[in-house]
Order: sequence, then C-alpha cells, then structure tokens
Amino acid sequence: MDEKELIFLLKKRDREAFKTIVETWQGLVYNTAIGFLQNAEDAEDTAQEVFIQVYESIAAFKGESKFSTWLYRITVSKSLDHLRKRKRKKRFAFVQSLYSNNDLMIDPPDFFHPGISMENKENASALFKAIEKLPPNQKTAFVLNKMENLSYMEIAEVMKLSDSAVDALLQRAKKNLQKILKNYYTLLQ
Repeated sequence: MDEKELIFLLKKRDREAFKTIVETWQGLVYNTAIGFLQNAEDAEDTAQEVFIQVYESIAAFKGESKFSTWLYRITVSKSLDHLRKRKRKKRFAFVQSLYSNNDLMIDPPDFFHPGISMENKENASALFKAIEKLPPNQKTAFVLNKMENLSYMEIAEVMKLSDSAVDALLQRAKKNLQKILKNYYTLLQ
C-alpha cells in the first residue's frame, strides 16, 4: 500500500491504515522527539501525542508537502510544547522550594541518547546540555539537520522558512554551541 492510499484510508478512519502509519513512521517521530527532549519516556509520550494528532487532524493534510514533512512539523511542535511545560514545572518547583523547608533541589539525570557509544557518553551529555540552551528555532534546525539528517531544503519546508534562513539558523546554532562548549571544557581543565 502506498503513502497516498494510506492517507486516503486514514481520512476514512481506517484502523489498519493508522496502524501501518504508526509502524512506518514511529522511528522518525521518536528519534526527532528524543533529540529535543533528551528523555526516553518524554519522547515516547510525545510520539503518542503526535500520532493522536495525526489521527485527529488528518483531514487537514492537503498533500501540498510530503507526509513526512507534516509529521516533522507536528513532532517539532509537540516537542517544543513539552519543553515549555517542563520549564514551567521547574519554575513552579523552584518557587515552591522557596517556601518549603526542603532546601534540596534535584537536577534531572544526565541524558544519554541510545545510539551513543559508552566512551562518548560524557561528551554527548555535554553536547545535549548545550543544545538544550539554544533558542527554539536554532535548536529545531540543528536537531533536524544533525540528528535527523534532513537537508536544508527539507528543514526549510518543515520550519516554513527559506533555505538561507535555515543556513543562518544553523550557523548561529553552531557558534552558540561552540561558545557554550568552550566554557564547559574550560571549566573542566
């Protein structure tokens, strides 16, 4: 069954078509989400939210872009929403800690991407922490390019930007990461 037929059947609420879509694109959605969220459970939750949205809003898909581009857009949006919620929770927890007797603040555990070898885990952890500090547009472009291997043209389509805007975002992201990581490694010495 080809992609157009799957989408046609999904628009008719065919469960088998939905199952096939999930099985076909779950890796793409999960890998994109984990690149943003750096937490396996959060990435799984976000992937579920993405596919629920796909099922609920498939009628809005007009086929003007590739289905995978539409999926990337939804995944990026859901991932950024999740990060915003996480930041709000952290701020609320901080405010609560100011009014409680418990002075202990717990940092989240270091994230280790499943595809990274043991000897590179420390460097990868530093990189993921640095990526977390990038502005959302730079982070989106960087994750889609470096972790999902999307071309500038594909990123432009997902982010609804020009190729030159994507290039500029990636250049700024690289410069910002260099600054952040330079400070990190200077502190280690």
